Amino acid sequence: MNTHLDSDDGSDNQDIIHALTHGSTPTDDTAHEFDDGITSARFKKLQKKLRKEVSWAIRDFNMIEDGDVVMVCISGGKDSFTLLDILLFLKKIAPINFDVVAVNLDQKQPNFPEHILPEYLSAQGIPHYILEKDTYSIVKSVVPEGKTYCSACSRLRRGSLYGFAKQIGATKIALGHHRDDILATFFLNLFHGGSLKAMPPKLLSDDKQNVLIRPLAYVAEKDIIKYANYKKFPIIPCNLCGSQENLQRAMINDMLRQWDDAHPKRLASMFKALQNVAPSQLADRTLFDFESLKTERTNDERLFEGDNIQVGVSDELAKIGLPTNPAVQTFNPKFEQQDKKIPVINPLL
Repeated sequence: MNTHLDSDDGSDNQDIIHALTHGSTPTDDTAHEFDDGITSARFKKLQKKLRKEVSWAIRDFNMIEDGDVVMVCISGGKDSFTLLDILLFLKKIAPINFDVVAVNLDQKQPNFPEHILPEYLSAQGIPHYILEKDTYSIVKSVVPEGKTYCSACSRLRRGSLYGFAKQIGATKIALGHHRDDILATFFLNLFHGGSLKAMPPKLLSDDKQNVLIRPLAYVAEKDIIKYANYKKFPIIPCNLCGSQENLQRAMINDMLRQWDDAHPKRLASMFKALQNVAPSQLADRTLFDFESLKTERTNDERLFEGDNIQVGVSDELAKIGLPTNPAVQTFNPKFEQQDKKIPVINPLL
């Protein structure tokens, strides 16, 4: 039997999806522990929405299976706090067994409030590890003055966390990237990398040692901001390096926010496009065999519908073997008839 959250027989799947999409919770005394005493109807609606979107992402990409140990990488930001909160709720009501452990890498940035995360996680009874490693000094030594630290910092962080996941036997690494992060990465690669790629909701690491999942893939950042404000997570801002102002990603994020304000459905449409790729309509020769394209014409004659065809330099046409007096059939402009539709080839929507 397939025992992930979207099992083939439908029984476990219906239980978990119904529970998440309809907002039901266990009926014992712990039913409201994830609400933190928040009674706002708007919060309840938002909470239900986020749980539903996370459950759909887990279902669609088979992110969590029976027996998994999910290592949630928690940075102290709103995204990872929200991810951890929702996965812990899911663990309570899921019809399968899986474990959640929080892991933070303390990279020894100046003024980093080292006490916040361990105090919060311990108070919540969340099993966790705090890894201490001075990658900040390494980044400072290799990145030229005035350049942003994020790329080098991220690579060092990933290497440490991926290795630790294998060390403790975690079967999945959960990252807090949301829908807007995925779109921002797409545009960064489009504008600056010359490639059409983003962050996939599920990924096998290059060394094939770890499976990464992004359960917030369907969640909008603005909803995470609202949720974190309601929950009053002890947010640690990512401005410790003093290198955030000129990031290309920050500029892309501003662009996305402006689009979202002016056209509320645009980001949702763009994310849907990432799930609806037509390789034959792009130009990547490794994804589609353009070179072998050939017509498969029938013998049915298709006459031009119109009033007249003017023919010029007819003797040259004759030399090529083309008709010098092509036939014309009557054009019927009344397309309201069911059997008459305006022909469209490769439409630009």
